[in-house]
Amino acid sequence: MIEEIINNWNSYCTEENFIGIGSTRKVYKVSGYVVKINLHPIGNSQSKNELEIFNAMMDKGLHHLFAQTYYVDECISIQKYYEPLEMKGNQTFEIDRSREEERIPNRYQEVLTLLDQEFDSFDLKDSSNYGLNSEGKLVFIDYGMNKTLYEEQWVPSAENGILPQIDYDFCTVCESKKELRMYGDHDRDKRCYSCGKE
Repeated sequence: MIEEIINNWNSYCTEENFIGIGSTRKVYKVSGYVVKINLHPIGNSQSKNELEIFNAMMDKGLHHLFAQTYYVDECISIQKYYEPLEMKGNQTFEIDRSREEERIPNRYQEVLTLLDQEFDSFDLKDSSNYGLNSEGKLVFIDYGMNKTLYEEQWVPSAENGILPQIDYDFCTVCESKKELRMYGDHDRDKRCYSCGKE
């Protein structure tokens, strides 16, 4: 199936299969996999980092805490699918161990330390970076951003309006308060993704 997705990902990545969009990648569910399409070269760097991290965690016996990254090229990456965490009030939230105790997997703190110290990982506690496995435990699904990539590439691109930053405000079309993709300080288009703004 992975080979089929690699060769025909364009035909599988349709609006019906769309499950999410970040600042650098757009994500589609295909059977038991996700296809992450790069919207910016930073997305490709994130995918390469995810492949490296997953392989390193496999060597350490910690890979069960991560969505397996099967394939990466310049356009896409393919990972195992996990149900993403629900948003709270149309926005993501910070994972708080005291509130999420039943979802915290064994060796979670060890993995956080490894990601920080060995991979310079960034934004490790944002709920948008997690899915849930069949036991209802947290699994990293978006784990390729590191501090260097963020500071040296993502921040300048966001400040220059090339990549979107997330703002929590009312959509001018559906009038729901939710996360909006905003491109620089002068962006006045306050439509949500559902109402047409990518």
